[in-house]
Amino acid sequence: MARTRTAPDGTGPRAGTGPGDRLLLATARDGAGRVAGLAVLTLASTAAALLLPAALGRALDLLLARDAGAGRWVALCAALLAVPAALDALGDLLSGTMTARATARLRHRLLRHVVAAGPRATAASTGTGTPGDLVTRLVGNAADAGTAPAGLATALASVVGPLGGIVALGLVDPWLAVAFLAGAPLLILLLRAFARASTDCSARYQRLQGDMAGRLAEAVGGARTIAAAGTEGRERARILRPLGGLSRQGHRVWRVQGRAAARAVTLVPLLQIAVLAVAGLLLARERISVGDLLAASRYAVLATGVGMLVGQLGALVRARAAARRLAEVLAVPASGYGTRPLPPGGGTLELRGVTAVRGGRTVLRDVDLTVPGGTSLAVVGRSGSGKSVLAALAGRLADPDAGTVALDGVPLPELSHDALRHSVGYAFERPALLGGTVGGTIAFGAADPGHDAVTAAARAACADGFVRRLPQGYATPCTAAPLSGGEAQRLGLARAFAHAERLLVLDDATSSLDSPTEREVGRALLHDVAARTRLIVAHRASTAARADRVVWLDGGRVRAAGPHAELWRRPEYRAVFGA
Repeated sequence: MARTRTAPDGTGPRAGTGPGDRLLLATARDGAGRVAGLAVLTLASTAAALLLPAALGRALDLLLARDAGAGRWVALCAALLAVPAALDALGDLLSGTMTARATARLRHRLLRHVVAAGPRATAASTGTGTPGDLVTRLVGNAADAGTAPAGLATALASVVGPLGGIVALGLVDPWLAVAFLAGAPLLILLLRAFARASTDCSARYQRLQGDMAGRLAEAVGGARTIAAAGTEGRERARILRPLGGLSRQGHRVWRVQGRAAARAVTLVPLLQIAVLAVAGLLLARERISVGDLLAASRYAVLATGVGMLVGQLGALVRARAAARRLAEVLAVPASGYGTRPLPPGGGTLELRGVTAVRGGRTVLRDVDLTVPGGTSLAVVGRSGSGKSVLAALAGRLADPDAGTVALDGVPLPELSHDALRHSVGYAFERPALLGGTVGGTIAFGAADPGHDAVTAAARAACADGFVRRLPQGYATPCTAAPLSGGEAQRLGLARAFAHAERLLVLDDATSSLDSPTEREVGRALLHDVAARTRLIVAHRASTAARADRVVWLDGGRVRAAGPHAELWRRPEYRAVFGA
């Protein structure tokens, strides 16, 4: 297995073939035909550039000798000037389309993986950052990494040019190559130092971009809170705080490039002068011709093609740094599904020895719990006791770190995707209104339940009345439907009612409902919803009282279980509800 080394400052892998490099190579393989085509074009252009000095030198010698064949060599020189221009134009077109395709492939791959990973993709324990940082990776970093296939295709030509120039110098006269190679180690050290410094700058810059995007996304989500608190200035300062680091890293990039350019400006002319000086001595001794001197001067320029190499290195360094950030997202495990269907059953949910760790803290520890089919269980506890984590485990929005969760005797990981998602429905405190329209939001799921099921679910969730008063009823776009928090929760409940066949998980999904509406929804749960087994995260004593049984979580463990009326006799239980 390939190993990577981590830089001392924690900026990430410094050498070796890591997941990011493998991602870039896989992306290049996906467009292997185009990569090969671009490589051929750039190599052909480089070959023409390498032939041109020799042709110019031969034409000059023939012209000086007044040879009649000089015209043919002049025509060849003209062709060698025109052909690279045409090849470069085709190469630029192919490079642009290749970069666009590679970027699209990377974005599609990451988007599919993020959707498959679900909440894990932005979990703090995975190191992939906030939703804003994740968007930065999907958009900006994918675009940087998408340049790698074209960069790899042209990198060969960028190396062949200088190497070909050195070989050509040796063919003109071996001493010319010796003169150039005497200073070549300094050139190599220059390129190596540039690559190292650029790698660190790019990694830091991209990470700061993600941090700033994450802060902005948080502020957009909490705009009402910020406005109510009157902290706009403070929040603006918090969002822009990484800007100083971005500026420093940006200036550092320019300094690195400036230093490399300054050293190149000093070193490259010295190498060219050394080659020309040796060529002059050889000409004086009549070992080479005037045409050879011209060719040697041109080959010295090609051999010191630092500008092209620095540009290629800079682009590849940015692509590698971006690919490492993409690989971090792809390293987050996606949910795998089995192939088993659900046997006939009433929706019995079982948790055996379930432990869940979040951010290094054990949120649930050795939880044993059974919810018989056709019954309702309220989960109560103080904030941080593990209620929402237990709700996520019940329908496999997350997997436990230890223990088993089973539905009607089948462990959830062994169920097929369709069997699990058709059987379990979720409603949340803040539902996402996906689906385009209000009706599409209720129908949003693994399968379309149909119009009749959508309207029946809306009635059960006490949403049908206000939906019909909207301008276009169920066809009203969500963006054109001004909904209160309670109305949005009712749409989320309706979506869960329309899809759940055996188990319904309500994670504080009635917190914004008024008491009469909550009672109506509670009655609908008993009579109008297909899923007869309900697991309800409850914050109200009235919600817990309507459940058949209550589980009281305290510090990640089951402190007590039983009917609400029985637990209510305990002062500590009443204190959970502030009573």
